[in-house]
Amino acid sequence: MKSGLPRKQKGAAAIEFALVFVVFFAVFYGMLSYSLPLLLMQSFHQAAAEGVRRSVSLDPTTPGYSALVVQRAKDAAQAQLNWIPGSLKFLPGYITATYTNNNLLTVKITYPSANIKAVLPALVLPGVGTVPNLPTNLTATSSLQF
Repeated sequence: MKSGLPRKQKGAAAIEFALVFVVFFAVFYGMLSYSLPLLLMQSFHQAAAEGVRRSVSLDPTTPGYSALVVQRAKDAAQAQLNWIPGSLKFLPGYITATYTNNNLLTVKITYPSANIKAVLPALVLPGVGTVPNLPTNLTATSSLQF
């Protein structure tokens, strides 16, 4: 008498592995591909908040105060984002700061997600769609009224 699997079961393990592997790979690639945009968003929020915080230390009686506040906010935000590698093509022009007449300082960072897709290609999964499915721009804003 032969032991082992009946002839009808041959190859069933390979098919099961292939099906489970596709699901496992999709989950793994999703975690990997969404971690970079989430890290960037967290960094953008931190940088915008730091830009606003640093500009508070300026004396409002300083000549050219509004221009100094804006420049200091942009410089502080850029300093927080110096860790971003060159392959992600983050430019200082993505950081904007505005100071209005009612003493409202706003720092905004707008980063095109196409730069991420150049580094980490999107994967199209059947039934799921594009992974990662990112908006056109990653945006973070922080404001403070003096």
